[in-house]
Amino acid sequence: MTTHPAHPATHRSHRRQPWRLLLATTAALAAHTLTAATATADPTTEDWAALRHCESTNRYQVNTGNGYYGAYQFDLPTWRSVGGTGRPDQATRAEQDYRALYLYRMRGWQPWSCARSLGLRADSDAASGVTPTRAAAAYISGKPHQPGQADQAGPAWPGTVYRYGDCARPLRTFQLRMNDFGYDFQGTGCYYHKTREAVLDMQRANGIRDSGLLGPRTWRAAWNGTPPR
Repeated sequence: MTTHPAHPATHRSHRRQPWRLLLATTAALAAHTLTAATATADPTTEDWAALRHCESTNRYQVNTGNGYYGAYQFDLPTWRSVGGTGRPDQATRAEQDYRALYLYRMRGWQPWSCARSLGLRADSDAASGVTPTRAAAAYISGKPHQPGQADQAGPAWPGTVYRYGDCARPLRTFQLRMNDFGYDFQGTGCYYHKTREAVLDMQRANGIRDSGLLGPRTWRAAWNGTPPR
């Protein structure tokens, strides 16, 4: 039986195959690492700031009467579609930021005409359908937000001291604000037992005499004071 020597080219190819496999594996790992390192999640703080400036000149409490409200110019059906209650311009900054991220996760930049004019680019989270956590939205305003921390802003005190049995629009604003601290008001605007509990909780958390009256100190504490526990 005659043994034929391997063809030189075949022999070289056979010897180099493991090296080619190693090089291919290394390249694939490098590409994966680069992709992982450069991937982003959700728009940047700067993108959100540009969007707000275009939509509302960064005014969270704006209401011009055109049916669009707040920093992100939500209309009411869209606001409610992402779980918002009340009116967007009456919600806290943190709440508006959260609902904006929620909308982005559901529909990407599509709802905002300013996003198109600004050329904002969507990422993998756009229209992903993944509901964000409130912690995930804390970066949007560009400042750290501690859990349970009240936002340094809020509507002016309406000038009336409210008590049990009263019904008024500002009471609804107060109730919706208290939802940020774990309460579950439907925003009736009427002061009954549940509202009295929230007022007393806010007063005790901030060293205010627990009278149960919703006056100027308690009102301001709801936005600038210590959250109730």
